[in-house]
Amino acid sequence: MMLGFKNVERVKPTGLDLKDRLVGVQRVTKVTKGGRAFGFSAIVVVGDGNGVVGYGLGKSKDVASAIAKAIEDAKKNLVRIPLAGNTIPHEQEARFGGAQVYIRPAAKGTGVIAGGTVRAVLESVGVKDVLSKSKGSSNPHNAVKASMRTLLSLRSAETIARQRGISVSKVFNGQ
Repeated sequence: MMLGFKNVERVKPTGLDLKDRLVGVQRVTKVTKGGRAFGFSAIVVVGDGNGVVGYGLGKSKDVASAIAKAIEDAKKNLVRIPLAGNTIPHEQEARFGGAQVYIRPAAKGTGVIAGGTVRAVLESVGVKDVLSKSKGSSNPHNAVKASMRTLLSLRSAETIARQRGISVSKVFNGQ
């Protein structure tokens, strides 16, 4: 999930008030000699609404245990996302598979302008004002992973200033 991202801060789930959101449940059919074997896969997004989010995938023969497995998997993959008040620090775009997600900061009071899977991820992070567009595939697995890639690519002004060795005011003023 976090491969290739240098600024990722992993978070332990202990002491956090995590809320889970079910993004999608798919019924999977396996044809065997004795007939069809049905299984379920669930994808869940877990977040505290204050910059911490993670997603997980669970598979099982029944829906309830698939969701439970997905929640446990999501709690193992929690990361902190930099926020700027109720929105994100800057615009960002990312792809995963056929899904492409674009997010952009918005003015206070705008709300979360996003589709179903991207909305679940953004609301779990705790973003209140953002504009987004999901292009390409609407497959929930790829859309969630593209959304997470987009959020993991975000950097705060403090992080950029530290990496460049300059003050935060120089990041904005360009002196």
